[in-house]
This record gives sequence, C-alpha cells and structure tokens, in this order.
Amino acid sequence: MTAIMAKSGGRDSARKTTGLGWVVGENRYGFLVYIPAGSGRGDTVTICEIRSPFSQPDDNQEMVPPAEGDPAVRVRIDRGRWLALAPGFWNEANRRLRSNGLPTARYQKSSAKPIAVHPSLGKELCILCWAVEDALPDDIPNALLNWEALAPEERWWLYTMTVATTGQAQQRGVGWRRALRAALAENRFVRGEGVPPKARREILAHTQTSLEL
Repeated sequence: MTAIMAKSGGRDSARKTTGLGWVVGENRYGFLVYIPAGSGRGDTVTICEIRSPFSQPDDNQEMVPPAEGDPAVRVRIDRGRWLALAPGFWNEANRRLRSNGLPTARYQKSSAKPIAVHPSLGKELCILCWAVEDALPDDIPNALLNWEALAPEERWWLYTMTVATTGQAQQRGVGWRRALRAALAENRFVRGEGVPPKARREILAHTQTSLEL
C-alpha cells in the first residue's frame, strides 16, 4: 500500500486512478463510499473497508452496500451530517492527490456506483465521520477544523487504535468513538494552534485497557 503523504511525489501520468485516489493496478485494499440517490437528509451514507483482489472496485461492485452488522462496514452516517463534512474532506483529499501527482476527483452529492477511496484517505475519512456521527450539527464545522489541524500520520494512528476495538459501524458512542467526538467535535478550535492540547490529551489518554465495550 502506498500512503498518500503531505509531500509531493511528482506527477506520473501513467498511473491511472478511479474514484478518490484509488490507483488502478496498485491498490488492492481501500474503502468504498456508498452515497444513495435522492436528497433525503436522513438517508444513510455507508463507508466500507475492503480487502478484495479487484483493482477497479467501481466497475465490479454493486450499488447495494453490505448488510447491517457486516464487519467490513466502518461508518453509517446520515446524509445531513455527510453533506456538512464531505466538501471539506474532498478539498483536503484533492490537495493531497494533487501534491502527489495524482488526478483529483469532483465532489459528488450522489453516485450511481460506490466511490473508491485510497486507503490512507479512507482512514482519515472514517476518523472524521466517527467524530461527528452523533455530534450536534452545530459542532460539525468545529470537528472539521480540528481534523484538518491533525497531521495525516496522526489520523492514521487514530484509525488504527479505533478500528482495533470499536471499528464496526454499530459500535458507536463508546470507547475511542466517543473519545473522537469529545476531542474533535466538542473541543473549541483555536485557529493557529492546531488541535488544542486538551483534545490531544483526551485522545492519547484512551488506551485499549480503558475502553468501554
């Protein structure tokens, strides 16, 4: 797996991508985002982590997301919250793709096919969704700002820790999932200071031995 870092890797026009940074022929692991048709704010957007042998998931995957309880499902979030966070995530993802010489992707409010997402970006998207899945709508802009202040490596680490114990969609509101909401959504963002020290302390204080399962 090739991580999308913050530094530029030079443009390589021979590398074909699909979705949001999925490199065809290289990435065999990543994420699929299912955005239902329509405009109902209560509709569910689903994000799955996939480990399959195909190289172009949007050409091989049906639109119907996995059933409730499938361990591959990492996020189920209502469309209202998704619409509040997705444009900001897309901007950050496209900035990173551009800096690594990969094609950018247009933000889509709905899609006839699941949107494939590069594994590194998919992890970061899950962190943001977990932080706001039960947050007050007014806290979502704050969560986005705090998330943007984290380095990519910090987001990947948070994903690893969260998914180890509370990484399935239905495991919301406990352990690391609750800690992410408290640290990112409920902590006031102070521009120019990054994630507030209190938020980082709260995140780091939650070890696996203290999780509520």
